[in-house]
Amino acid sequence: MDQLGYVADHLKLLGDKTRLAMLSLLKEREWCVCEFVDIFDISQPGISQHLRKLKSQGIVKEERRSQWVYYSLNVNDKPHIQAVLECMPDSKHILKWLNKEEPVVSCGPGSPICSS
Repeated sequence: MDQLGYVADHLKLLGDKTRLAMLSLLKEREWCVCEFVDIFDISQPGISQHLRKLKSQGIVKEERRSQWVYYSLNVNDKPHIQAVLECMPDSKHILKWLNKEEPVVSCGPGSPICSS
């Protein structure tokens, strides 16, 4: 029964469109919090809340680089999440659905996307 609860908790997190879209984007590359703020038109604290929930379940991992935090998928040991993400569209389609374009410049010093 522990496995059932484990999978159920993960799938609950995927029931949110924003989190599911975030994970779908993360299939292809890591993303900075500030990029997600721009893409989803949600405040930085709102984006961080979504990512905190995903991180607390071990679905994403973070890496700090200077003042920026980058997130990547951590689902190698989670076949149930891999199966869901295999069915999801690629980043080009997700961004089109959100009426956004992929940021030309990633976060970092001098980036127009992120402010320090």
